[in-house]
Amino acid sequence: MSQFTIGVDIGTTGTKTVLVDVAAARIVAQASAESRLFADAPGHAEADPAQWIDNAHSTIRAVLAESGVAPGQVGALSTTGMVPAVVPVDAHGVPVRRALLQNDARATAQIERLREALDAADVLAATGSAITQQSVAPTAMWLRENDPDTWHRTARLVGSYDWVLMALGAGPHVELNWAIESGLGTLDGQQYEPMFAAADLGADTMPEVLAPGAQAGTLSAAAAAATGLPEGLPLIVGGADHVLSAYAAGVNAAGDWLVKLGGAGDVLAASDTPVIDGRLYLDAHPVPGRWLPNGCMATSGSLIRWFQTLIGGVDLLQLDDEAAGRDAAEILCLPYFLGEKSPLHDPDLRGAFVGLDLAHTRADMYRSVLEAIAFGFRHHTDVFTSIGVPLQRAMVTNGGSKSVLWKQILADVLDTPLWPVVGHPGASLGAAVIAAIGVGALDDWDGAARFLTLGDAVEPDPRHVDRYAEAYSLWRTLGGVLTPVSHQLARKAK
Repeated sequence: MSQFTIGVDIGTTGTKTVLVDVAAARIVAQASAESRLFADAPGHAEADPAQWIDNAHSTIRAVLAESGVAPGQVGALSTTGMVPAVVPVDAHGVPVRRALLQNDARATAQIERLREALDAADVLAATGSAITQQSVAPTAMWLRENDPDTWHRTARLVGSYDWVLMALGAGPHVELNWAIESGLGTLDGQQYEPMFAAADLGADTMPEVLAPGAQAGTLSAAAAAATGLPEGLPLIVGGADHVLSAYAAGVNAAGDWLVKLGGAGDVLAASDTPVIDGRLYLDAHPVPGRWLPNGCMATSGSLIRWFQTLIGGVDLLQLDDEAAGRDAAEILCLPYFLGEKSPLHDPDLRGAFVGLDLAHTRADMYRSVLEAIAFGFRHHTDVFTSIGVPLQRAMVTNGGSKSVLWKQILADVLDTPLWPVVGHPGASLGAAVIAAIGVGALDDWDGAARFLTLGDAVEPDPRHVDRYAEAYSLWRTLGGVLTPVSHQLARKAK
């Protein structure tokens, strides 16, 4: 059995690929490539699937070159990515337009119509989630009503990582958690017929649903030429990026939870039972029989990148140094620059900075952005606690976890120690591990723990905990006060 596998992560702002040595439980090589986020109108968030596959090809070639591993030694490949991004494809699997990302907020009218047509309790019980901007049926309705030529050419809807696997040679499919989070599938992966009927979608709109670890096909000749991998390589179904990032970060037993600082902001907690609450999302854990109640904020790293660009591209480490010397919670930022997903599920919310005066600097504003995202995570942990989800060992991963300042702010706001996952490339590692499971190179789902190394815990600073608790309460109040203003501005922009 080949001892190497590859995981490819299709993210909001880029693609990351790792090659791992399964026997040695180590990452041999990794590569990344940036991708563009298109926001052509308020609430719109799109990406170009052609860029995804180009990035997948180039990063696969890069890890092979860096590692020196012979292509024939690679035993399998799996993909992961943002969910539920929507890629409309024709009968041949070719995208007919840019993908609509999971933080796209254009289908507000369609969301309201579906909420009126369907019983909210029934939807929640069947799918594990409410009808929100994360739901795919409203997006499909928007396409049909506003882009009929594209919709006429659309044969089915698939996810980001599903489509990349298809472009490499797999058959049409969606992964289980795309089906669940889209609202088109039930918790056991069956079509949720009332949603299809209410949205007037054909039965073929969602293709076959496959679980993580299943083989979806083999690498095509064209993809072999583009990547340098051997034709016929097994292509293994991976999963949603936040799910596989949590899996690879050790969130596998009840009480484990993860703060994921990616382009969006995810918080996930392991559970032995499916915990259903309309404010949250629910995903199946990769390990059969386990679950991941979770939340996702529409912005996190993407908001930081926006602010960085706004002030001329100043290096983030420099901004960290400047902001570390500023007082906590001098300014309050509402991070709803793409509306908000969980726990508010309001695509018409808008971002704000409140409390500015002429003495404030870019460092104060930058710190307020970091604090706002931390407050958003605190909002989620309040929800988890209120419904009895245990929160014990907390890990932190992804790009934002490299910031010493941000980690300290998070520990202070959440009032809990945070264990950084050392050398953790995120979901791409989870995909590579699942690729190994799919071809039998690993025979135990808990084998992902062999790849895990935790750093020293970041402890809450007692000097800041109380101040942040007070600021968080004020932040929640501010959000409520500005909600009607946001809604009025959103209506004017439409």
